[in-house]
Amino acid sequence: MSGDVLSQTEVESLLNAMATGGAQPAVAVAPAGIAAAPKIREKITPYDFKRPERVGKEQMRALQTLHEGFGRNFGAALSALLRSIVEVKLTSVDQLTYSEFVFSLENPTCFNLLKAEPLEGNLILDINPSILYPIIDRLLGGGREAGPLARRPLTEIELRLVSRITNLFLHELKHAWENVLDLQLEVVQVESNPQLVQIVPPNEVVVLISFELTIGELRGMMNLCIPYNSIERIGGKLSANSWVAYGRRQATPESVAQISRAVCTSQVELRVRLAQSRLSTGELIGLRIGDIISTEKDIHHPIIVSIEGLPKFRAKPGSFKGRKAVMIVDSIKNPTEALGE
Repeated sequence: MSGDVLSQTEVESLLNAMATGGAQPAVAVAPAGIAAAPKIREKITPYDFKRPERVGKEQMRALQTLHEGFGRNFGAALSALLRSIVEVKLTSVDQLTYSEFVFSLENPTCFNLLKAEPLEGNLILDINPSILYPIIDRLLGGGREAGPLARRPLTEIELRLVSRITNLFLHELKHAWENVLDLQLEVVQVESNPQLVQIVPPNEVVVLISFELTIGELRGMMNLCIPYNSIERIGGKLSANSWVAYGRRQATPESVAQISRAVCTSQVELRVRLAQSRLSTGELIGLRIGDIISTEKDIHHPIIVSIEGLPKFRAKPGSFKGRKAVMIVDSIKNPTEALGE
């Protein structure tokens, strides 16, 4: 019996057969003196039961693309409201449990409970006090220098001012989601202690979308929390392929005609450069009414017609019905070559 020793490959085959109820086919034993071919092991990916990934990678990429555009639009709108340059940058799109999200927030904070019909449940918008109080100070006419950071809940007056920021956020968020879903967004509750709001069980998976706001030298975070059960039924609409398809629509005759009408009625600046010459400062000071300025340009050479500062045509000067006019004789293919004419 000492010679009947199973190889590592045979042992793994037996274990696999036992695990599948013996459904695996028998493995031929290699003759003595012939090494059995090593079995290729499958790559094992660890699974963390505390942080399950229920949202697919396609949906996560679509959410990232969607909210990158939202961040740019919200930054521009917030800059107009505050009359100061505000940069809004998407920093991360992660999956985690609701309890991890809540315990990562400061207390007190500005914790907004959102209703987003037709999505089920509620969303969360959290605004960090480190950037919220400078925004309030700016709305009240403060300067660029920020005062000491307050560690207290918002007052009634401050809540009214914050509603202008949240309403602007919801307006731009609705616009960003309109190609996926027509959301009806509104704030239903504002809390200072995030642990008092329990919209889903602590172990429920949520998608956390984080933005970094920069106003001068001040930085702070805004977090949008979307529970998985809210977007579970629209997972197909959030796939990356369908999201890209929205930006690749075929041009229709109606859209082409609409753009053509808008372009045809647009006003542009047209300038005609007759000639150019160089004068000394003394000659310029000595000019009088009736003086003639001579140039090196031949009268038979065409003149340059520029559209919005870009040379586009060559023309000849003349008159039409008693008015000074030019006649187009040629179009300019390369504008850089015409700059020296």
